[in-house]
Amino acid sequence: MGAQIRVYREKIASTSSMKKIFKAMELIATSRIGKARQRVRASLPYSEAITRAVSAVASQDDIEHVLTQKSENPTRAAVLIMTSDRGLAGAYSTNVLKRAESLIAYLREEDKEVRPYLYGRKAQAYFDFREREYDQVWTGGTDSPAVETAREIGDALIERFVQDASEGGVDELYLVYTEFKSMISQEPVVHRMLPLAVVEKEVEAEDELLPLYEFEPTPEDVLDALLPRYVESRIFSAMLEASASELAARQRAMKSAADNADELIRKYTLLRNNARQAEITQELTELIAGADALSAS
Repeated sequence: MGAQIRVYREKIASTSSMKKIFKAMELIATSRIGKARQRVRASLPYSEAITRAVSAVASQDDIEHVLTQKSENPTRAAVLIMTSDRGLAGAYSTNVLKRAESLIAYLREEDKEVRPYLYGRKAQAYFDFREREYDQVWTGGTDSPAVETAREIGDALIERFVQDASEGGVDELYLVYTEFKSMISQEPVVHRMLPLAVVEKEVEAEDELLPLYEFEPTPEDVLDALLPRYVESRIFSAMLEASASELAARQRAMKSAADNADELIRKYTLLRNNARQAEITQELTELIAGADALSAS
């Protein structure tokens, strides 16, 4: 009986230690989520402005540019998958990977070769465990994105997009990440960044007229200068939303884990008290039985 009590005491102690870790991680995520949401809001004006500028240039009928022309028979697509570097964030990375798998399956049904690009250690571990190929991976800082990383990713994807198909170039570029809607709602989404025709549709859906520009020297030269910035801004904006979503998911997961730890502590405490009461009852029974035996003799 004493051994059983010691087991319950050890379980209570270990659960209490884990609860402290969960509460600490919850507080860290809570303290950082505000800054992450502020960075998302701060990035929106620039991202929207450059999207409208690029869309206005691309909407000109007489412009022919490699990044705006849709292939008649696309055969290869690049997919950038954004997950987290660390775990303990609930189903955050799992949901993104499920959404990416659905997209990959859809593209393969259309007889397109898929070339994955990964952002985050969870995506890398997922592909490595299944021994699946990927073209490039970026890790570190998923909960605090850097614009330099977004620029590096954008350069790699644009370089692959402008390559000829015979040299391994891709015809389409997709982005899979988690869109931050609120503290309790984060949704994995798929956006097609290139070719640029999708951007025109998004802007037209707002029922707003695109501004008229005069281009100098040529619209093609303007696109050459704007498109790298556009792709970089879209990727960085997605990284910021993914970061805010990751912190929100971790905050909820750690709060749930701490609550579960409290419930386990209460359960183990009750079992320990029951075991102690049973031990005391047994000792009293033995003492009474012994006293009765002595008085009878």
